[in-house]
Amino acid sequence: MTSRMIYAAALLLIALPLRAADNQLTDDEKKEGWKLLFNGQDLTGWKCNNGKKIATPVEKGSLVPYKSGGYIIIHEQQFEHFVLKCDVRWEDPRCNSGIFFRVEDPKNPVHTGFEIQVMSGSNVGKHQFGAIYDLVATKSNAGKETGEWNSIEVRCYGPYINVKVNGQEVAAMNCDKFDQPGVCPDGAKHKFKLQGKPRAVKDFARKGYLGFQDHGHKVWYKNVKIQELKLKR
Repeated sequence: MTSRMIYAAALLLIALPLRAADNQLTDDEKKEGWKLLFNGQDLTGWKCNNGKKIATPVEKGSLVPYKSGGYIIIHEQQFEHFVLKCDVRWEDPRCNSGIFFRVEDPKNPVHTGFEIQVMSGSNVGKHQFGAIYDLVATKSNAGKETGEWNSIEVRCYGPYINVKVNGQEVAAMNCDKFDQPGVCPDGAKHKFKLQGKPRAVKDFARKGYLGFQDHGHKVWYKNVKIQELKLKR
């Protein structure tokens, strides 16, 4: 290798963004206000949505919702406007899980919060990987093969929700356009009800809990971090 090639390689290494080790923040992330929600070692800050302690230990530096003792495991803090990032993988090709956020009532996360679908497969739709469950279909499937890690980013800012899978935006919505009880803007019915009556998604709480679902399959979540945003008035 010539000196010129060595110099060019050195410049390339300098230009590459530094990536933190698992469950840690880079110096740049710290400056940007990112916070770790999971330390990779224990369950500090986390519990089941029914208030019980999480029954499954940290495994491979990851949170494991499977057989946790609750429907979802949630973080003790509530968040309003934010960017949430995490990595997820599974080994069962039948995988089904979900990322919940803005959950108003932890005892009723299915009807008082949003869910990003986590599952295997290559299809698109309102119940496929990256979808805003039962509300917005994915426009593409950016998931990787079973066994590989996937990165997910969820941005909530006022009524706007945007979802990226492996750096690619796959779903987006404006909650204010979901102003009819039980019905999406496209005319399709959705599942959300309160006290047995259909809800308008526009009326959902804009602040709530976030967490990960146990839907009968083992999944691993790591690098769970959040950047809180300030809403401009």
